[in-house]
Formats: sequence, C-alpha cells, structure tokens
Amino acid sequence: MMQYLRYLAPLILFLLLAGLLYRGLSLDPKIVPSPLIGKAMPVFTLPLLADPDATISDTDLKGKVSALNIWATWCVSCRAEHEVLLELARTGKVDIYGLNYKDKRADALRWLRQLGDPYIANAFDADGRTGIDWGVYGAPETFIMDKRGIIRHKHIGPLTRTVIHNELLPLIARLEAEQ
Repeated sequence: MMQYLRYLAPLILFLLLAGLLYRGLSLDPKIVPSPLIGKAMPVFTLPLLADPDATISDTDLKGKVSALNIWATWCVSCRAEHEVLLELARTGKVDIYGLNYKDKRADALRWLRQLGDPYIANAFDADGRTGIDWGVYGAPETFIMDKRGIIRHKHIGPLTRTVIHNELLPLIARLEAEQ
C-alpha cells in the first residue's frame, strides 16, 4: 500500500494544480473585485493639477453622482480612452474628476491642452499614495460614486463606448434616481 501511495501522491498533487490552473484560465483579468465597492471613498486631500496652491478632497466629490478617472500621460491605454471620456463629459450625465497618477505636472497639463479636458477638476498624485489608498492597480481605472460618496463601481482598463453605454450610464441613472 505504501509503495502505491508514493506514486499516487505526485499524481494527486499534479491533478490539483492542473485544476487550479484551469480555473484561472477561465477568469477575466479585467474583473478584479475591489474591497472598496460599497464603502466610502478613501479620505484624501491633494493639490489640483492646474493650481498647486489649491486642493481637492473627497468631500468635493460628494453630494452628486461622480466618477473618478485615474490617468497618466505615460499610460498608453489612457490615451486610447481619452476621446471616450470627452464624449462622456459632453453628455453632462456625470461629473468626471481626474486623479493624475505618478506623473509630471507639466506633461499632464500639456496633455490636457492638446487633447482636451473632460474633467471637472484634477487631483495631482505625484507619489501615488492616494492611488494606493484607492486600490489602484494601474492606469486607467475609473470609479463611480453615489451621492453619499460610496464607491459603487470600479472599472479597470480603458473605458470604451460599449462600457459607458452598457454599464456606466445605466448605473449612473439608477444612482441619480436614488434619494
């Protein structure tokens, strides 16, 4: 019996490992559950990108449904989603705030001058500490908060027209309808 166990143990271990790997292949890497969903947004106060002497804080995003878009000039995907953000901003259906993440102020200001500015205001997170508090994996990421400042949705990766029309706008409409 012991001699069979010697051969069965590696086989059982291999089958367990193969099962875990197979399960991992079926997961969507863009769907990463955030522990912040359903919780108040992290408290922060950061300088504004456009005016380092002025600040923006979490309280500025409360009282209305709002979006926080994490972006940077070094982020290729951020450039890909920028036109879509401009289109969303033009709808007027949600206030979009930006969190410029681990970037250079001059580069970010140039980017917005050249490509357009979809944001109500931009927080400047040079060292990325606030991004860490938000659980940011990288840029771009977008959070939707309700009127009380509760995070209701997180989208990892660039926003697309499909994501906006099928996910974000229906969610924003539901949140706007809430008391």
